[in-house]
Amino acid sequence: MGFGDRRERRQQERREFGAGGSAVRYQMRQKLVSFGDDYWIENDSGDKVYKVDGKKLRIRKTWVIEDRGGQELYTVREKKLAIRDTLRIERDGDTVATVRKALISPIHDRFKVELKDGGELKAKGSIMDHQYKIERDGKRIAEVSKKWFKIRDTYGIEIDDSENAALILAAAVCIEELGRGGDAD
Repeated sequence: MGFGDRRERRQQERREFGAGGSAVRYQMRQKLVSFGDDYWIENDSGDKVYKVDGKKLRIRKTWVIEDRGGQELYTVREKKLAIRDTLRIERDGDTVATVRKALISPIHDRFKVELKDGGELKAKGSIMDHQYKIERDGKRIAEVSKKWFKIRDTYGIEIDDSENAALILAAAVCIEELGRGGDAD
């Protein structure tokens, strides 16, 4: 595959996914996963769409993702006694995804999201700079970037409209927390 082929593939991907494509953009705050704090995730129109409720006074770090009506969609919990940092995404008490940081990641941060149905998502890029992509089977399904917003401490996440946005946002909460080294207190 030559340079021109890769360039054409990236341009095609931008047309299909990003601005003008099938992605929906959400706005998140940089300190989204501060333990014990609550934050709203807004759509690109500024409407509050999801709430992240950081639960205090728990043995394990816990965040609840709710819709704007207060309906609990997903719970993110720290997995204790794991060899490496792990967070679980649960729905109605069942684990639907497990998020782990890659053991060896020499150039970019890499994370794996193992889905209950056997599928897998991969995130790679610069987590601390809020510049990374989430892929399923090599196809970008979400992209996190600070470049879309001029507001300090704010970044965006574009999610393909065919994906479960709440689940991808819950995975982003996990990735952000694990990327910080788990220092949420």
